[in-house]
Amino acid sequence: MSTTLALARTFLFVPADRSERHARALATGAGGVIVDLEDAVAPDRKVVAREQLRASVAALTAAERGRLLVRINAHSTLWHDGDRALVGELAAESLIAGVVLPKAEHAADLHRLATDIGPKGVLVPLIESAAGLEAAAELAAAPQVLRLAFGNLDFQADLGLACDPSEAELVPVRLALVLASRRAGLAAPIDGVTPDWRDAERLAADTARARRGGFGAKLCIHPDQVAPVHAALGPSTDELAWARRVLDATQAAGGGVVSLDGRMVDAPVVRLAERLLALGAQAAP
Repeated sequence: MSTTLALARTFLFVPADRSERHARALATGAGGVIVDLEDAVAPDRKVVAREQLRASVAALTAAERGRLLVRINAHSTLWHDGDRALVGELAAESLIAGVVLPKAEHAADLHRLATDIGPKGVLVPLIESAAGLEAAAELAAAPQVLRLAFGNLDFQADLGLACDPSEAELVPVRLALVLASRRAGLAAPIDGVTPDWRDAERLAADTARARRGGFGAKLCIHPDQVAPVHAALGPSTDELAWARRVLDATQAAGGGVVSLDGRMVDAPVVRLAERLLALGAQAAP
């Protein structure tokens, strides 16, 4: 599965029917770009959007396609089967990396999508409802799932919540997704959007909350959100220096358990250090 997308800190949405924006979205340096056939496309433009997506991906490089996901329409919609057919064709030609499934609630839907896109494609279920939360463990364990993602706004609508910007009511929901991801051995989940892309203070607070809560990435709706989110979710200079010291000490000890700064360095600590360095190796947007 895609190491690039497993370590990505930012996933930028772009409408499928705005093909002139697809390459520009990739050029922002977002770790992943999600070409959206769902909410960003009006019902009467769904078919046109598929055609524009097919044309635009053909012009991309292999590296760009490796960062490209497609959000299809939900299982309950009229457009789902047509979208599935399209992403199956694109994945077979290695033109996309995988698929985002909105309103994910049933593992069987992911099993079918995994068959459609083949073993090299990845899946990102978007948890947006009470039913999706209830099924989080099964969704995380489905084949080819790379990460879970949280649709925070749709989740609030599904439950009739009226959260303020802190979204304190969603703390247990976010924790449940982090736990489901960890139990399934997935990369850290992807947090939801900050709807006002002009509100830098709100974006910073939302991203800090995501990091504190164990999320490794965030959905973005505007290119201006990419760089600050990428920086805020990445390791600090001090964390990178600590990680290098951990690996140096372990190597000097021949792989055995050592003590560093009064703390035992065992396998879980080494894995954390390795993850920090892998995150730090990502190019900045």
